[in-house]
Amino acid sequence: MATPEHTDPRDTLRAGLPDRFLTPEDLVMMFSLPSVETVYAWRRKRIGPPGFRVGKHLRFDPTAVHAWVAQQTTLTDAA
Repeated sequence: MATPEHTDPRDTLRAGLPDRFLTPEDLVMMFSLPSVETVYAWRRKRIGPPGFRVGKHLRFDPTAVHAWVAQQTTLTDAA
C-alpha cells in the first residue's frame, strides 16, 4: 500500500490554492520563517495573515494568506 507523500506547501501555492487550511508550520515553510513563534508573534501584533482557531489549533485560510501576501506586495511597491 502506498503512503501519501507530504508535499511542500510552497509548491501547492505556486500551482494553486491547497484544498485544506494551513497550519503555522505551513507558513514557516512557505515564508522561510525562523520558527512558529514568529507566526504567533504576528498574530499577537495583528500584522500577519488572518488566522482562526479550531479548538486549540490555529489555522489559516489559503485564500486569506494569498490576499495578505498581495497586500504586502502592494504596500512594498508603494513605499
